[in-house]
Formats: sequence, C-alpha cells, structure tokens
Amino acid sequence: MPQDDNACANPMLLEWVKEWWDTARERNSKGVTTYKHAYDSLKACPVVFEHPALLQQLKGFGPKLCERLSDKLKEYCEENGLPMPLHPSKKRGAANRLARALHEVAEEGEDDEEAARPAKKVRKVKPYVPNYRTGAYALVLALSMQEKNAPVGMTKADLIDAAQQYCDASFTAPPDPTKFYTAWASMKTLSQKELVYERGRPLKRYALTDEGWEVAKRIRALAAANGEVTVDPNIVRGVSPPATNRPAAVPQGHVPQAVAQPISDDEDELEAFQENDNHNNDKDVPQSQLSEFKDVVADGTPVADVSALPVFTPIRLAPGTFTVELVLDVREVRAKTDRDYMQAELAKRGIKPIMRALKLGDALWVAKCTQPSWLTRVGAEGDEVMLDWIVERKRLDDLIGSIKDGRFHEQKFRLRRSGIKNVVYIVEEIAMDSTHFSKHEEAVQSAVASIQVVNGYFLKRTQMMDETIRYLISMTNMLKKVYESKPLHVIPTAVLTAKNYLPLLKQAREKNPSMSHYVSYPAFASLASKSDLMTLRDLYLKMLMCTRGVTGEKAIEIQKVWKTPYDFVKAYERLAGTAEEVKKKKISLVSDQLDHLVGRKKMIKGVSHKIAEVWGDV
Repeated sequence: MPQDDNACANPMLLEWVKEWWDTARERNSKGVTTYKHAYDSLKACPVVFEHPALLQQLKGFGPKLCERLSDKLKEYCEENGLPMPLHPSKKRGAANRLARALHEVAEEGEDDEEAARPAKKVRKVKPYVPNYRTGAYALVLALSMQEKNAPVGMTKADLIDAAQQYCDASFTAPPDPTKFYTAWASMKTLSQKELVYERGRPLKRYALTDEGWEVAKRIRALAAANGEVTVDPNIVRGVSPPATNRPAAVPQGHVPQAVAQPISDDEDELEAFQENDNHNNDKDVPQSQLSEFKDVVADGTPVADVSALPVFTPIRLAPGTFTVELVLDVREVRAKTDRDYMQAELAKRGIKPIMRALKLGDALWVAKCTQPSWLTRVGAEGDEVMLDWIVERKRLDDLIGSIKDGRFHEQKFRLRRSGIKNVVYIVEEIAMDSTHFSKHEEAVQSAVASIQVVNGYFLKRTQMMDETIRYLISMTNMLKKVYESKPLHVIPTAVLTAKNYLPLLKQAREKNPSMSHYVSYPAFASLASKSDLMTLRDLYLKMLMCTRGVTGEKAIEIQKVWKTPYDFVKAYERLAGTAEEVKKKKISLVSDQLDHLVGRKKMIKGVSHKIAEVWGDV
C-alpha cells in the first residue's frame, strides 16, 4: 500500500478497494470508474467507519460494494479471531430498546426537570435574496425599474428585454439544446413566494408585491456593490433609469495573457487533414465562401535554410486607421433549428460579428481597415489583417466525439502549424448522462491536460453557450484596447508562400521580438485551407488514416519507415515464402516493424491486420 494510503482513516477498507480497482483496470472492466470514485472518496474521508454498511453515504459506494466489503471484513475477523462489528441496523435496534428502558426509569422525574429547562430559541428565517445574476435576480431587478404603484405592470416581452442584461442565462433559449427550461422559469418561483403578481388577460402583465419590493431593495444594494446599477435611496417612490440605458458589461471569466507559442520546425508534424467536423459541416455553407481565398498564396518551394528567405519591408497600419472586429464561423450554431442564436446575442450586447466560413477555428479577430482599398494599394489583399488570437470551441459531447474519431489531435496540429501565437480552447461543460460520461471521463481529463501542458494553449471552461458569448464579448473589448492603440506591421503577401510562411514568421519574431508581424486575412485563409497545402505526403497520410484505428501519430510513424505509397506496397510484395507464410508476414508487417512504439503510437496486431487488408491484399 502507498505510504499516503496509511494516513487514511480506514486503511484496511481502502486497501481492499484499491485491490479491486487494480484488478478492474487489468481486466478493462466497466467497474473501473466506480472503484476509482470509491477509492478517492474513501481516501479523502476523515471519518472512521465501524462497519462497511455505513460507507453508502460516500460517492462510489452502493449496496453491492458495501456488502462485498462486509463479507471481506467478516473473513478477516474470522481469520484473526476478532469480533465482527455489529451491523448498524442491529446496533440501532439495541440502542432503541435501551433508550426505551431508560425513558421509563426517568419518566417520573421528567416533570420536575421540564420547568428548569431553558426555552428553545426560535430559528430566525433568513430573508430571501435570489442568487446573483440568476433568472429570479434579473426579473426582480427589472420589475423594480418601474414605479411602485404603477397601475399597468410590464409585459413578458418588455420584462425579458429589461432583465436579460442582469442574467447569465437566456430568457428565450435553454442553456443547451437538450433542455427545455429557460431563465423565465424563475417567474414561477417568484409567484409561489408571492413576490410577483400577474394581472390582465390575455396579455399578462407583471408587477412586484410589497414583499417583492423589499426583496428588490436587497437585490439593488447587491447590484450596486457589483457595479451594475445605481441604488436610488427613494427606490419605492422614484423611477430607476430605463432598461435601454444599459451599463457597461462586467467582464466575465479570466482573459488570458498573450503568451507566444513556439513555431515548430519538426518535419514529422501531422499535415494530413480530415474534413468531417461535427459542427463545421461544409455542406451548410455556399461553395463561393469556402473557396473565396483559395489561390491568394502560392505553394512555393521548400526553404533550404534561413538565407533563402525573402527580405521584406512590413506594411505599417497606424492607430486609428483600423478597428478590431470579431469574426465568427457561420457554422457555429446552437442547434439546427436555432442557427443565429450566438450572432443575435452578441449583437444585443453591442458586438456585431462578421459571419464567415472560417478555414480554421470557430472564432478569431481581425483588424479591419477604415479605408477598404488602402491595404490593396500597399501590397496586401482585402481590407482585413489577421490578429494573433483564435478560438476553438468544443461542447463536451463534441469533445468526446472528436477524441474518439481522431479530429481532436488533427485540429490541434492544424492550430499549431497556423502560426497563431494565442490559441484559446473553450470547453462548454454541458450536462450529460453520467453513465455515458463516466466511460470517457479519463479521456476528457487527459485531453484537457494535453491542451494546457503539451500544447500550451489557454483553456476556458464554460457551463453553457451564454457564458461562452460573454467571454467572447470580454475578449473583443480587451483586444480592442490592446491593438487599436498601437501600429500593426503586415508582411506583404507577395513574399509569402505555403512553404516559407512559418520559417519567415519565426525569423521575423526572432529578429524583432518587440514588433509583432501579421498577414492579411485572405493570405491567412489561403494558408490555412485544407486543400491548398496538399502534397504527396499529405495525401499518403490521409490514405493511411482512412483505415480504422490508424490515428495521425500512427500514420506518421508508418510514413517514417515507408516514405511513399509505392514503397509501402512494394514492402508487402517483397515478402517471400509459402502462401500461408506470406499471409502471416503481411498481417504482422507493420506491428513487427513498429513494435518499439508506446502510448498512442503503439501499433497493435489488429490494426496491422486491417492495414494489410488494404495495402497488402490479404
């Protein structure tokens, strides 16, 4: 047993759970997650349990596991000549009998003691205050904007419009497509607590009761402490500022600092791109948008050394000649029946995004020139410059799907080779079926750690799309302050090729660390296009990855041994022996050659067999 396990309050029970957990992992059993939760909760619990039946109050312990531990404890007691602890139910029955006997003995003197006992304190009920920025909080705050004795009240539409700015959740759409309740459901709670009353048919109007106005006073005091509204000392008599005069939004979440990411020179990076992203479905986007910037940057020739890189004078954009704008992928939708939700919510909060079919990522920021033709005249295309920030958004269910089919690693490789210094991963941790999620919990935790530790990307966790929208608003406001007050230096598109882009960008950053260099958005879109950078090696890797079980890492390792498809096919043809011997050699060819690999690169015989069926005609 590990030394820190001995510090547990129940070391013997913990040791047995650890043994069963190890056995489940060896057998790849479905009970691994259950035993892990049981082990973690028991290890962290400081309470000593006299009987295993009491463990059911901890996470991971059910009746069956407690019964198994009880049988194990019984065997231990019998082997060591120890008394078996009494089961809690039997112990409780004996205690009840003893209590009844004592009660009968002490009944005679109870009357005398009753007078001497102090009276019990009446527990003071805590006044109701809705949690900050919940639906109830926003509704009460919005209703308090009208006069106390207003004869009309507010309609549902007007109330939602006034309350939305004070609530983190949406009043018109559920937090995720699998749910049905919105923040408006809090109106039922307010009505039940008699804080709000309704009037009018068929068009209902809502107003605060006297108790509701008392709650409104407490809420407005809390809102003032958070900088949302100004407290009016005569709240019950005066009129608060109208809902249209909205205060500046309070930044939500943490905004990452700009940290430069190294540009990789590794020739073994994955350059094969899959195009089956769940929410980035190209069939929903006009082909004219997808091919708009296809031929802006030429393919070029490989760069032998630094001396072969072109010399250029950067284009300078002075402050005031551009504005920072958010660009959102047109395929970023809330649901198939609610495609414009994110765009509409951003517009309501003062950020009007540019909607476009993005080649890479789900959101990014550009510097848009105030004079549309100026950038074209000085050696670049369009009127936008790509900034060093890009966002990849993943809902939890989509993250699990991308891990299973390999898109997760492929997207990270594409982001890494894009040359963007600041990559933000947003993971929306929506509610999922616990049984389904428990099967992939370790994979998700590993992926999240890989994003931060291996790739050095910033990870932002959100609970729903509304929180993601607020984060994008905060990021946009922050980037406007950072970029609009300083000049931008743009690399002329004429000196760029697909082959020299990363080396040229790396050299520029090393020679002038204090000066950031950018490219025009059309040039970036052309460089990030999946089809523009297709080479024989890319095609070869894509062909390998068509076989089930061959990930990007495995495909790269195969390509290291057999450089081209021709070499790979010939390797199977050169195998000699009888027909049966040749078949066995073909099946194990890849697994035998790559038997030194470990981790995700490990090539098992089953995958080797599938590859042989395609490439070796087995």
